Amino acid sequence: MTGSLVSPRRGIGRRPLLGLALLATLAPKARAADDLSAVLDPSAKVETIYDAGEWCEGPVWAPALGGLVFSDVRRNRMMLIREDGRAEVFREPSNNANGNAVDAQGRLITCEHRTSRVVRREADGAVTVLAERYDGGRLNAPNDVVVTRDGAIWFTDPTYGIEQAEEGRPRPSEQKGRHVFRLAPDGTLTAVTDRFVQPNGLAFSPDERILYISESGVHQGAPREIRAFDVADGRLSNERVFAAVPTGVPDGVKVDTDGRVYAGTGDGVRIWAADGRPVGHIPTEGPCANIAFGGADGRRLFLCAGRRVLAVETKVRGAAVRG
Repeated sequence: MTGSLVSPRRGIGRRPLLGLALLATLAPKARAADDLSAVLDPSAKVETIYDAGEWCEGPVWAPALGGLVFSDVRRNRMMLIREDGRAEVFREPSNNANGNAVDAQGRLITCEHRTSRVVRREADGAVTVLAERYDGGRLNAPNDVVVTRDGAIWFTDPTYGIEQAEEGRPRPSEQKGRHVFRLAPDGTLTAVTDRFVQPNGLAFSPDERILYISESGVHQGAPREIRAFDVADGRLSNERVFAAVPTGVPDGVKVDTDGRVYAGTGDGVRIWAADGRPVGHIPTEGPCANIAFGGADGRRLFLCAGRRVLAVETKVRGAAVRG
């Protein structure tokens, strides 16, 4: 971690959301608890809190580190926005880091494109490599990651970081597929599914009995969808389509404590009830890559949208916020 400061641009204003009545029309038959008014106050505003990035990704609320950590993948660095709004370089170079998560001890878990690794930052700043090979070959380019209550680490392994020079280091894949992996607390790495063209964001339901995974291989013929799996004893079953995404590529996924599912998409954040019914839409200018709940009470929603990080206060709390 460095101490160099990167000051956000001055004069950044707040941008209002689209009218709540308009957004609520996306789900006219939803129960009151499942329309957008249960998530956002009608007066809620989206605020730009950082706009000096190139491609912001992988946000996570990390209290032990002082605030919101996120990756600027194409600039090969990670940033920290402190609770007082100051932005500083957290790690540079970052090995084109992408997804981040925090474990129960407050340690940062990071997916690195360039090195094809999943690593953990220890309390003293040292880096421990958790996963880098499977079935005799290097991983592709670990993308997004989540830690469950039992200490297992689940992550996706698409090929973006070994295909796109601006996001990693191009090379042939050494894997037979693009897997979703589970790293058990004892270090055992298991491929839990290979049924995605490009698996991307992932998140668990509040009780961790359902895993949601976004399919981002749209340009390779895959459908724009988020799939759900039942989870038991570290294994997946009962694969089904949870939701179709109307535009762009479904990317990062998060869940609130009521079970609603949030996903970064081509035109902002789309929200669904736990049964898959649309709840609403938080628009962004251009694609929204990934999202995270955080803040002192876990109710602030952070959105990584291109070069910017946005934030909006919600009425709900993220299911996996640690603090």
